[in-house]
Amino acid sequence: MSLSLAGVPDLGSVPTASEIVLKHLRTAIVTGVLDEGAPIRQDEVAALFNVSKIPVREALKQLEAEGFVSFQRNRGAVVARLSEPEIAQIFEVRAMLEANAIRLSVPLMTGADIALAAAHATDFDRETDVSRWADLNWAFHSSLYLAAGRPYLLQMIRTVNDRVERYLRVQLTLSGGHETASREHALILAACRDGDADGAALLVQDHIMGACRSLHRHLPRKDG
Repeated sequence: MSLSLAGVPDLGSVPTASEIVLKHLRTAIVTGVLDEGAPIRQDEVAALFNVSKIPVREALKQLEAEGFVSFQRNRGAVVARLSEPEIAQIFEVRAMLEANAIRLSVPLMTGADIALAAAHATDFDRETDVSRWADLNWAFHSSLYLAAGRPYLLQMIRTVNDRVERYLRVQLTLSGGHETASREHALILAACRDGDADGAALLVQDHIMGACRSLHRHLPRKDG
C-alpha cells in the first residue's frame, strides 16, 4: 500500500539554509550594505542566522565563484574589490548583452510591453528616494528585454548587473546621473515605439557605456 498523507509540503521546493544565507549576503554586497574589502566572519554570520558554519561556508564559496567574495590569508572571506579595468570590462559585457537583448526584443514588442516599460521609466524619473533608483533602473531595463523570450539571456544580464550594481548606485547619485539616465531612457523608449531595433540597441549601448565613463570620472583612485 502506498503512503498517502494530506497537506504534505513539498520540501524539495524549500530553500536550504545555505541558499538563504547566500541570498542575504549577496543582497548586502550588491546594495553596498557590505562595502568592498569588508570582512565576512563565518561565526558572526552563523550566529546571526542561528545555523552552523557549514551553510555559511557553502554560501561564501558560491559568492567566491560569482566574484563577490575573495578569501585572504589571515583575514578569511572579504567582499571582493573590483579594479577600474575590471569594472569597465563588466560594463562592456553588460552593454553587449543588453544591446543584443533589445535588438531581439523590439520586433516582438506589443503595446502592452511599451506601456510597461514607459511606466517603469516614469517611476524612475519621479522617484526622489535615491535608495530606490537602482532597483527602478533595473525594472525599466529588464522590461525592455522580456518580449525577446530569452530567459537565459535575461538571467545573464541580471547576473552581470549584480556585479556592478553597487557602483551603478554611486553613478546614479553623482551630479546629473539620474537626470541623464531619465533622458536616455526616453530616447530608448522612443526607438522601441518606432520599431527601430538597431537604433534602440545603439542607444542602450551608449547609455550603459556613458554611465561607465561617468562612474570612472568620479571613482576614487585605488590602483597603482
